[in-house]
Amino acid sequence: MRLIPFLGSFLAVALLFAVQQYLGARMWYPKAHVKLPLILAGWELQYFLWGVFCWALWRWHGDKLRRAGWRYLLFVMLPLSIVMGIAVEMTLVAAFPQLTMSRELRTYWQRLDFSLTEEFLENIAIFWAAYAILRGTGNYRELRQRERAMSELAVELSEARIMALRMQINPHFLFNTMNAISSLMYTDVHAADRMMEQLSNMLRVSLARGSKQMITLQEEMEFIEMYLALQDIRSSGKVRQEIEIDPHLHDALVPAMLMQPIVENAYVHGLSKVSNGGFIEIVARPVHGLIEIAVRNRGVGLAASGQNETPGAGIGLNNVKSRLRLHYGDQAHLEVRESAPDVVEVKVRFPLALAPSSELTVLPGGDSRVLYEPEQSVADELPRQARAV
Repeated sequence: MRLIPFLGSFLAVALLFAVQQYLGARMWYPKAHVKLPLILAGWELQYFLWGVFCWALWRWHGDKLRRAGWRYLLFVMLPLSIVMGIAVEMTLVAAFPQLTMSRELRTYWQRLDFSLTEEFLENIAIFWAAYAILRGTGNYRELRQRERAMSELAVELSEARIMALRMQINPHFLFNTMNAISSLMYTDVHAADRMMEQLSNMLRVSLARGSKQMITLQEEMEFIEMYLALQDIRSSGKVRQEIEIDPHLHDALVPAMLMQPIVENAYVHGLSKVSNGGFIEIVARPVHGLIEIAVRNRGVGLAASGQNETPGAGIGLNNVKSRLRLHYGDQAHLEVRESAPDVVEVKVRFPLALAPSSELTVLPGGDSRVLYEPEQSVADELPRQARAV
């Protein structure tokens, strides 16, 4: 609805009609002296006047016209269009008296009468055609604005639900860790002190991320390594820990705090119930355009774990399912199964996407894999078993 583009569209239509009239006159009256500049000037002035009138009317009364009912259109807009149609013809006759000279009509009122007889209905049609286009465009724009507002509201609601789920993880994780530290205070004060220091590092990393919903897999695994180091202190190094990440996935985007509830679930409901031979393996690889992350651990098996389940157990996996559904919809999958006797595997799959700054090329389904190499600051905190792998 800017003035220059709006008037430009009207003048473009006037140009088409002027050319059409000129070519028609040359075809049907080849001997007549037809002046293209005169015809062009007449059409352009007529549509310029209508363009200015329609723009001003829509500029100051657009909202009212968009919602106008049939009574308003009949008793207000119709008389207004008639008055404006007469005014446009009066202006044209005054500006171009030679347009009707061939009819030998001399006076202004005689020429106006002839012009109104010939073009009055055309002027009315111009007004109502412009009104229909403007009203349709306005309604379409209003509809798109409502759709955009609803979409933004849905995104905000989804983000709020995701943030609420993340906030649910932190107290759950903190409670379990503090409970473990409390139990160690009576048996191994040094170990409890190291766990408290490691917990402090993890909370510092979590606070540094703030409300960021998506992070790289490398950042997520750095946090997981800290958590594994904390659990290694608690188990006195009796649990074998292995991490295997495809090198193409270091910059893959994953929901923040996605892995921690799964790994914590492996310790709480599996590894904590076995005295020896425990292990936990974390494997990430690309599979046909998806990223697949599997966490395997030895424990008591799914059946025994379900029988011994306590109130509040399973909150971690349910949280992960809900967040995956909010992020990816039906494109994400979470599967829990026994891959071997007393070996539980949690497998997560979701669409693979790289961080915008990444220059790596992902080869879905690639076979080449190397072991994950953590940064030095994190590796120093890892248990000997994980670093040896």
